[in-house]
Amino acid sequence: MRHSFNKIYALAALLSLFLISSCRYKMDNPFLTASPLPYGAPQFDKIRPEHYLEAFEKGLSESRTEIDSICSNPEPPTFGNTIEALEQSGELLDRVSGIFYNLLEAHTNEPMQDIAEKMSPKMTEHSMYISLNDTLFQRVKAVYDSRDSLPLDKEQQRLLEKTYKGFVRSGALLGEEEKKEYREIMQELSLLSLKFSKNLLDATNAYSLNITDAQKLGPLPDYVMEAARACAAEKGQQGWTFTLSAPSYGPFMQYCSNRDLRRQMYLAYNTRAADTNAEICRKIATLRLRVANILGYKTFADYVTETRMVKSSENALAFLDKLEQPTQPKARKEVADILDYAKSKGFDDESLQAWDFAYWSEKYKKENYDLSDEELKPYFELDSCIKAVFGLAERLYGLTFELRDDIPVYQKDVRVYDVKDSDGSHLALFYCDFFPRSSKRSGAWMTEFRGQKMLGGEDIRPFVSIVMNFSKPTAGKPSLLTHNELTTFLHEFGHSLHGMLSRCRYESLSGTNVDHDFVELPSQIMENWAYKAEYLDSFAKHYETGETIPDSLVQKIVDAKNYNAAYAQLRQLQFGYLDMAWHNCQGEPQEDVKVFEKDAVRRLQLFPELTETCISTSFSHIFAGGYAAGYYSYKWAEMLEADAFSLFEQKGIFNRDVADSFRKEILSRGSTEDESVMYRNFRGHEPGPEALLVKLGICEK
Repeated sequence: MRHSFNKIYALAALLSLFLISSCRYKMDNPFLTASPLPYGAPQFDKIRPEHYLEAFEKGLSESRTEIDSICSNPEPPTFGNTIEALEQSGELLDRVSGIFYNLLEAHTNEPMQDIAEKMSPKMTEHSMYISLNDTLFQRVKAVYDSRDSLPLDKEQQRLLEKTYKGFVRSGALLGEEEKKEYREIMQELSLLSLKFSKNLLDATNAYSLNITDAQKLGPLPDYVMEAARACAAEKGQQGWTFTLSAPSYGPFMQYCSNRDLRRQMYLAYNTRAADTNAEICRKIATLRLRVANILGYKTFADYVTETRMVKSSENALAFLDKLEQPTQPKARKEVADILDYAKSKGFDDESLQAWDFAYWSEKYKKENYDLSDEELKPYFELDSCIKAVFGLAERLYGLTFELRDDIPVYQKDVRVYDVKDSDGSHLALFYCDFFPRSSKRSGAWMTEFRGQKMLGGEDIRPFVSIVMNFSKPTAGKPSLLTHNELTTFLHEFGHSLHGMLSRCRYESLSGTNVDHDFVELPSQIMENWAYKAEYLDSFAKHYETGETIPDSLVQKIVDAKNYNAAYAQLRQLQFGYLDMAWHNCQGEPQEDVKVFEKDAVRRLQLFPELTETCISTSFSHIFAGGYAAGYYSYKWAEMLEADAFSLFEQKGIFNRDVADSFRKEILSRGSTEDESVMYRNFRGHEPGPEALLVKLGICEK
């Protein structure tokens, strides 16, 4: 998953002015002076909460002055004095936003959450001051209307087109009353999204399951028990403590033989924030619909998809249908096979419940493929995986990664690397945040503290970050990854390469600032190497014995690659359909959130319906993460990567010619050209779902 907070999170605001009216800008504020660190790296060791307030205040003031200067320019509008000037405005505001909103997700605390909530109206107001500024828009429109006569290159044309359409899609053509309503709605939406995230984090952190009698759990792998014991110790508890964070929750559901405890954990996880976020879901969906209607669209999904590769909500739903039709029968057979297996082992229920599947699926996988996470983890020690992931980038693109202990980080476990190109030139600083903590939300994502751009002839290189939630080292063992966690690492690293290898002039077009249904291509394609013996053999060694992973075990990974692939795909399609249901509404949702959700995905349900569970209230991708009416894009990008990786398979998975072409046509280009054109330039043809269905073993070639 990729997050971009520099621009997308321009919906926050300052504390009330009376709180800061007496503040003087302090010269020791690390945001207000040039960083003396290598490459101008953020001074994380000096940043304090009060610095954010000062920097936001000054950043907003500077940005407004810059906008006013563009508007009052007596010279006729040109690409340089209007479009480029607008693109380059707000540098300080972007700088503080890029750090604050990333840390709000990765290393938050109560003061930061308070700042974010209180800042939201002011930042939204500023965003509206730009997007609904008629004087500014008329200058942009004048340049756009004369575009055919201007000597612009492709990248300049792209920036002009996106700038103009961005204004139109943000209400520039609305009347004054509609602009006022639009402004009020956007302010409310920004606050609601912040509240949604805070409620979800609070609900996730609020629950834990402490067990003092190990016999109640049944035989869990040593690594699971060690992590649970460490968690209990951190909380001042005896025994073993399990939480709703992914490294704890996932293995618990896979291995705990106590069905009642699995049910308890499942219900806790799938009812997170059900009481606090239910009404927020309804409000957000309703307000987004109103925004779409004001702008002339029937639904919010119509508004969102218009500028994506898919082009329309009808096309998005048709794409999901093309995947769902062959996937559902195979997924139902996979579940039936697991049920038959469970019954053969003494399971005495007529159907599997949702909390049974991971447990019995893991046992089936172990018995039929002789493969388990417990068996694989010793070969995927984190430091070895880091070297291997970086080594893959060196092999494909000639990159090198140097650990920099002299550059400060925002939390002691974070590592920062100096990334260099094959010619030794600096490409990026790369921040890696691997372990879970209460100040970090769950999941995995990539983002940037600073994006890539050209300024005054200088190539400003990015500060890229990945945030994970891998199991922490314990007193007895280093951090060991599951094979699935390795693929997650490769996924987020693919996003990182997209940011690191960017060679664009304008930041709003650079790196991962591309269509949402294109942005997952560079990440998802990287997952393929996790299933290639030639790659695994190069680094997967037992952390105690040094033994290279046996060929037989690698073959089991390959053989099990599509184990329950249809089930997993149908699960993703459920999320996609649920997202589209919320954003294809043509009126305010009248049903209870749980009822609405179950109506939307009932035909895809593989287990008995549970009245108390609710996905939507923890579905941060669409209610707080920028994927509203865009969750389908994960599968869309998977379609692209299946087709794209087939070229590597034809030419060789480490083929430098193919890698150089992928770098040139995809990774370095940002959104400087239409994404469909860029894909055709690389692959030579249009993509289709067939390659994905074949790759997953759902359809034959």
